Amino acid sequence: MKGQFYAKDEAAMLEFGQVLFTAMQAQGVVFLQGDLGLGKTTLCRGVIWAAGHKGAVKSPTYTLVEPYEFASSVIYHFDLYRLADPEELEYLGIRDYFSSSMLSLIEWPDKGKGCLPVADIEIELSIKELGRLLTYRSGTEKGALAVVQIEQLLAAVVK
Repeated sequence: MKGQFYAKDEAAMLEFGQVLFTAMQAQGVVFLQGDLGLGKTTLCRGVIWAAGHKGAVKSPTYTLVEPYEFASSVIYHFDLYRLADPEELEYLGIRDYFSSSMLSLIEWPDKGKGCLPVADIEIELSIKELGRLLTYRSGTEKGALAVVQIEQLLAAVVK
């Protein structure tokens, strides 16, 4: 399953993050792809704020992963941009970050190819007019259900 969303500004990107969080039910793996500066971290901020985090959300470019713990879930925000070799993920204990009770948001997933699980949802960000076009598609059955939920939530917001 596949869909698109046009984020005209930062507020719309944050709103999509909230929709994504709701659709994923705080569980699964989301890949975020797109050039530098297109809003991957902003989208992650929307997801993490929707979960209840009140503070800053910055890209974990140097630490590779930043955990956000909540009463009933954990969100891991990965930024693999500076990863030199996917094998480095094995030293992090990468497999421990992917259980059924966690949501993992992974920026630059191509850098971890071969060490990452299949994404439930992949989101590609690109420039469109003055905003961003988010093209999302499912990679698993869970992702397909989430895409349906995203479409329903977005339709309710647009009305």
